[in-house]
Amino acid sequence: MGSERMEMRKRQMSVQQESAAGGTAPAQQGQPGQANPRGSNACCFCWCCCCSCSWNEDRDDKNRKASYDVKEGTSDCEDWSVKFTVRSWGQSFDKLMCCPAGRNSFRQFLRTEFSEENMLFWLACEEFSKETNKSVVEEKARAIYEDYISILSPKEVSLDSRVREAINRNMQEPTSHTFDDAQLQIYTLMQRDSYPRYMNSPAYKNLLNTLSEQSPES
Repeated sequence: MGSERMEMRKRQMSVQQESAAGGTAPAQQGQPGQANPRGSNACCFCWCCCCSCSWNEDRDDKNRKASYDVKEGTSDCEDWSVKFTVRSWGQSFDKLMCCPAGRNSFRQFLRTEFSEENMLFWLACEEFSKETNKSVVEEKARAIYEDYISILSPKEVSLDSRVREAINRNMQEPTSHTFDDAQLQIYTLMQRDSYPRYMNSPAYKNLLNTLSEQSPES
């Protein structure tokens, strides 16, 4: 009886081991129609490395196109703004002088009339009036005087005797306002004398025509 019981126990243990082995095998191999864990990981890996890259490329293409569209729109706005600004120069001399591009264009015109020194003097006075250091004020005042006020200078500007005498007195102790009256006088001279001729000059008219041709709307 003892041997029979031992034999039966061995058989039961053998059956249990076979059952356990049979249960794990399908799980490792996978049943038909059931997702394979390894295959699923491989697919996921493919999507992450391939599909996501493709998505990123599409996104980059869209971003580049959007950036191009924005640049195109900005370019149109800039063209319109430039065209509007150039036209505004004809409204007043102040608007022309407030615009760096306007001053540069007007300066080139003055060069053709051999009166560029008026603009150079005005620009020098603009910079000089912002100076606060006393030693620098004195140094720059002497330079401006020698370049544009002295009768010995080839770039002497046309000033009346009253303004010239006032400058000569103030040069003993120059300040940032030493040339204020002279700057205003030259500004007025350019406004009354040179500005009307610039407005009627081929240089200004050609600039307007060029901008009109580049823009779809005149």
